[in-house]
Amino acid sequence: MAQTYGSAIRLESAKRAAAAALVEARANNWTMAVAVVDTAGDLVYFEKMDETQTGSVTVAQAKARSAARFKRPTKAFQDSLTATPDGLRILGIEGAVPVEGGVPIVIGEKIVGAIGVSGGTSPQDGQCAKAGIDALLDVTTERAGRS
Repeated sequence: MAQTYGSAIRLESAKRAAAAALVEARANNWTMAVAVVDTAGDLVYFEKMDETQTGSVTVAQAKARSAARFKRPTKAFQDSLTATPDGLRILGIEGAVPVEGGVPIVIGEKIVGAIGVSGGTSPQDGQCAKAGIDALLDVTTERAGRS
């Protein structure tokens, strides 16, 4: 069953996810741009490290928007594109970004937004996006433990 949307991510959580993604980038000496969007794919928070290539600004936002609107990581589009010749149809889907680095943010089994990271290779972008997601899940788990 497809995941449903929940209430949109709040600014504080968006900043926490972006900060964790950039900590991962810095730890690996990568320069990255990170975007966090709400359930509609609209920008909630954006940050870019010094010396990040300028094209990554647009790409990070596009990855986040794609992950939120299509309810799946952008890596799913990347994998579909390369799996079979039929995968080329992905290129015809407006707004679908077939490059790893965009991941939906799921809290309490609901999509609340997405994170998009750009600046490195596809796996590096994905690694940083995962770090951002993990930071939110750690806080959610911690809060649930206090309840």
